[in-house]
Amino acid sequence: MSEEHPQELSIEVPYEALSPEALRGLVEAFVLREGTDYGEREVSFEAKVAQVLRRLERGEARIVFDPRTRSADILPAL
Repeated sequence: MSEEHPQELSIEVPYEALSPEALRGLVEAFVLREGTDYGEREVSFEAKVAQVLRRLERGEARIVFDPRTRSADILPAL
C-alpha cells in the first residue's frame, strides 16, 4: 500500500449501483457537510440535493468508496 497515492485505493461506484435510499442518504450527507456558499440567494436543502444528483447523472461528479475507512464520498469527475 502506498501512502503517496491513497486515491489509488478508492473504488469508483456508479451511482446507479446504489439503491435510491442509499444514494439519497449519501447525497444528503454530502450536502450537509459541504458548506458551500451559494451567494446572496439562499438555496434550499432539497435544491442542493437535486443539484448533486444531476451532477452525478451528467457525469460531472462521481462516487468513490475507500475500503480502508469504509466510507464513501462524492468528488468532481476527473
